[in-house]
Amino acid sequence: MVQTPRRDGPPSVHHVAARAGVSLATVSNVLNHPERVAEATATKVRDAIDALGYTPNRNARALASGRTRSIGLVVSSLRNSLFTDMVTGAQTAARAEGSTLLVTNSDNDLEAQAEHLAFMESTRVSGILFASMTTSREQVEAVRQHGLPVVYVNYEPDDVDACSVIVDNEQAGYVAATHLIEQGCRRIAFVSARPDWQPVARRRVGLLRAVAEHPEVELIDVDAEDIDPPGGTDAGVRIAAMPPGQRPDGVLGVTDLLAMAVVTELRAAGIRVPEDIPVSGCDHNSVAWGGAVPLTSVTQHGEEMGAEAITLLLAELAEGPGHVHRTVVLGSELIARESTLGRARGAAAQAATKPSDPRRTEA
Repeated sequence: MVQTPRRDGPPSVHHVAARAGVSLATVSNVLNHPERVAEATATKVRDAIDALGYTPNRNARALASGRTRSIGLVVSSLRNSLFTDMVTGAQTAARAEGSTLLVTNSDNDLEAQAEHLAFMESTRVSGILFASMTTSREQVEAVRQHGLPVVYVNYEPDDVDACSVIVDNEQAGYVAATHLIEQGCRRIAFVSARPDWQPVARRRVGLLRAVAEHPEVELIDVDAEDIDPPGGTDAGVRIAAMPPGQRPDGVLGVTDLLAMAVVTELRAAGIRVPEDIPVSGCDHNSVAWGGAVPLTSVTQHGEEMGAEAITLLLAELAEGPGHVHRTVVLGSELIARESTLGRARGAAAQAATKPSDPRRTEA
């Protein structure tokens, strides 16, 4: 006669083994290697699991295997919808593959970022998606040297051999600047900060390429000191205070939050947007889609980036040492709104807008 263990909490594998009349090893094989167990025995174990409502202890299985079915995602800032979109895309893709997603937000703090990477490793995740604005090589290598794969998201490393998925930020800067030029702008202010951040630097490269194609266009760099709204507020005040003859006739904010704050200050000073100064953003933050003056911006395909990153990570896990690292590049498309087109044209443009194709390329 099999003695049933005491029940002082949720059913355990011991209770399943006792109810099915089998050993703990047999229950473990049914859960992890069912091909090793005779069908009649496996049926008894599954019936016991169903009757008891037993759920496998994932933590215990992680300790045994060394890894969980979880994937970590460390993002720079959840204030920007680009990163919340990444979370959505990665979570959907991970779930479809039977994995869960753990998310931490470093809020652009490198010390917090290092702590979050260490935390992810301590939870025995299978791998990490790393959405940083800078290379952070030492932080990443500290994790990878323990055999944990890391996929960069929204950043293409040039000093680390790793997979990455990015949006073509040079193209983003180019199409935004070209659009302003097409609206008749000839003195374009580029409101930006943190030139050391790769997306910022690449957007500026694209802007410079567009300006170089039009010799009659002058570029005015406006240092915002901060990529968040306070930096845009200060930049907007300074632009509004310029004499009309020296004031730019177009503004490109390297982020939508900067551009939105500039719009607010220009309007507060009696300067019309876009009639006097068209303003565009560059990272398609959903916060900027509404408001008094809906903002023209450039798509970033956050959900697609998150999903592609999961695909790259799972491929690396499956392929092991023979895996060849690669970079997936998604295109950028302009979404024109009222801040550059005016109300009537902006409404018409929105009505005609169709879902964009990220135009995936691989290197």
